[in-house]
Amino acid sequence: MKKGIHPDTYRLVVFKDITVDESFLTRSCAPSKETIKWEDGNEYPLVKVEISSKSHPFFTGKMQFVDTAGRIDKFNKRFSKTKFAKTDMSAGSEEKGKDEAKEG
Repeated sequence: MKKGIHPDTYRLVVFKDITVDESFLTRSCAPSKETIKWEDGNEYPLVKVEISSKSHPFFTGKMQFVDTAGRIDKFNKRFSKTKFAKTDMSAGSEEKGKDEAKEG
């Protein structure tokens, strides 16, 4: 390994997957302002994550719907105001174009 490119601040840190409310203890240099009391009675820095191996479909083998802050609804609301959103009128004109292509 190259010297001087890796941080020297590795310490034990608790990562908490907020999706499934599971935690695990590992070494990391991730910054954290919160702490948590772990099973061994010691207090460790806490890093909250939305997805970990406990909730990711690749590791669990099942699909889980995760929408932590209504992001999908926010996106759909913003997208519906754009010129790319389909309306009844645009859907009708697409079908009309298909019929004309069949005739021609």
